[in-house]
Amino acid sequence: MEYLFYLMVGSIAGLISGLFGLGGGAIIVPLLIFSFAARGMPDEIITHLAIGTSLATIIFTALSSIYTHHQKQAIRWDIVKSVVPGILLGAFIGGLFAISLNGILLQLLFGGFLILIALQLLLYTPQVGGRSLPNYFSMAASGGGIGGVSAIFGIGGGTLTVPMLTFYGVKIHQAVGTAAACGFPIAAGATFAYATASTEGISMPQGSMGFVFIPALLGIIIASLPCARLGAILAHKVNAYKLRQGFAWVTMGLGVRFIWININL
Repeated sequence: MEYLFYLMVGSIAGLISGLFGLGGGAIIVPLLIFSFAARGMPDEIITHLAIGTSLATIIFTALSSIYTHHQKQAIRWDIVKSVVPGILLGAFIGGLFAISLNGILLQLLFGGFLILIALQLLLYTPQVGGRSLPNYFSMAASGGGIGGVSAIFGIGGGTLTVPMLTFYGVKIHQAVGTAAACGFPIAAGATFAYATASTEGISMPQGSMGFVFIPALLGIIIASLPCARLGAILAHKVNAYKLRQGFAWVTMGLGVRFIWININL
């Protein structure tokens, strides 16, 4: 039954990724937190384990996205090369920082982040600006910030990268494709931090590699890859705007719930 749940998580995450162009971390992390809590895992590790596992799944799903966007010539590789050094460093440091945080504080921060994502879905419409891209060092610094925030919250960074690139005049389809390409180094750098973290003296579930839970990782990957393609197909056949609004309110509710349950402990 547990493995069926992970397959379900992967299916939902894949559909959301395909429908809205978002990484699945915003839904994988909350569902894994609920699953790990239901299994009776220690409260101090469930959030870190959920985030680390979410980031590990993005390594694999990002490869699929990169292939698709590259085939459509929608990736600005010149931008990717300029931000990757900062992304790798920022993601690794962000992962180490998140691991050092108390589980309750991390859930509070994650709840706030989910609310911000919901507001972005409800209110933000990408507008391509007229500014030129900044120099290499500024792009690398921006990559460091995006990598760090993404590592803390277990996401692929698209919600941060796409607005930044459109602000600097990158066409929206290229911004989305480039953001997808940036998801791989974000996930790789952060997963390394979570997977190699010392868990000595901590009661970890069997099947864990640091703060990455391998059974959940495998189940999510198996289901998310085909469902992401299905979501992309459905995006052209359903009212994507209404679905986006609905998902935004679900995300808002999850964010409020994480904040509420942790301030009332």
